[in-house]
Amino acid sequence: MPEIIDRFAPLARGYDVLLCDVWGVVHNGMAAFAPACEALTRFRAGRGTVILITNAPRPGASVQRILDRLNVPRDAYDAIMSSGDVTRGIVASRLPERVFHLGPQRDKSIFTELDVTFAPVEDADYVVCSGLFDDTTETPGSYRELLAAMRARSLFMVCANPDIVVERGDELVYCAGALADAYAALGGEVLYCGKPHGPIYEAALGKAAALRGGEVPPLHRVLAIGDSVRTDLKGAVGFGVDCLFVVSGIHAEDLGGREAPDLSGLNAVFDTAGVAPKAVTRALVW
Repeated sequence: MPEIIDRFAPLARGYDVLLCDVWGVVHNGMAAFAPACEALTRFRAGRGTVILITNAPRPGASVQRILDRLNVPRDAYDAIMSSGDVTRGIVASRLPERVFHLGPQRDKSIFTELDVTFAPVEDADYVVCSGLFDDTTETPGSYRELLAAMRARSLFMVCANPDIVVERGDELVYCAGALADAYAALGGEVLYCGKPHGPIYEAALGKAAALRGGEVPPLHRVLAIGDSVRTDLKGAVGFGVDCLFVVSGIHAEDLGGREAPDLSGLNAVFDTAGVAPKAVTRALVW
């Protein structure tokens, strides 16, 4: 069993850079977690660098506006790296091609200032999936026919958010990763732009290096913080950095609830996943 900690400060001394998840660690989609924001601010005050690393399917500038509305202080982080940023790079490299955007209107910022040609699924050259059209009423099952039509045309899918579910207040809603996984199960080709895949980590460390005078931090001095076994924990381990696992996020209900999760069940969770974090905490608190 990994070490269980109540306070982040003792562990923080061993690291120079944090790659911190956002939704579920810093906020729940409705409000910021004040203790987590304080912990990140204090880490920065000790000359640490905090890169918020998120599977949000929109550019980092859009994510920052959301954080501002949720009262996440800008002193809590140095920069943001989103899966939307990675997605934009891929779209920019395929501009002559026609895109079918599978996702809500609010994610159109992925394409801002890119000369993109949109097309219906019948005429598109590839698909950018940023989520469900309506995640308040739909499930992945609502998309069986659409995914089958995409597969029949062998359309390549760019998944702008590999998360399967995310917290919205006290509820869990489906994300683009659920649709991408369903498409992959049909034999469709999918490129995942966010965690747990390497490109987003490489881009985040590049930002950290630029902020630290060009110094690329050694991986043993980098700590990932997150609440998802599938994206945060597996991504950190796969990239070669330590992970602090926050239990009060999307796995909390599986462990007895957000207020008092039963940590004795964590071993089974980690054993099933085949990975384990450096340490576990109920919530990020300095």
